[in-house]
Amino acid sequence: MKKRTHQFGILAEKIVLWFLRCKGYEILFWRYKTYFGEIDIIAKKGKLIAFIEVKARKNVVSIEEILQPKQVSRIKKAAEFFLMKHPQFRKCDLRFDFVIANRFFVLKHFKGFW
Repeated sequence: MKKRTHQFGILAEKIVLWFLRCKGYEILFWRYKTYFGEIDIIAKKGKLIAFIEVKARKNVVSIEEILQPKQVSRIKKAAEFFLMKHPQFRKCDLRFDFVIANRFFVLKHFKGFW
């Protein structure tokens, strides 16, 4: 069961990559790993860098149940690490987004979620 859930999440991330490309984003990194954790997607659109967390859920739940404060903190620290390693993006506008996919891969993109 756990393997199927993981595969469902990976497929959702791949669909979100396609979705973002169609919206004009350049994908810089997928599954960017740091000492602090992973950022699902880092994308660029113009002078904007978006750090994007993707969650796939087969059942409807509230966003607050999905994205815990500890995860938000981890993603922010990973984003700071990314900017330290890639100084060419430091002058870009930064945004933290959240994309949720349901069991039918219907996506909701929350821009500037936190």
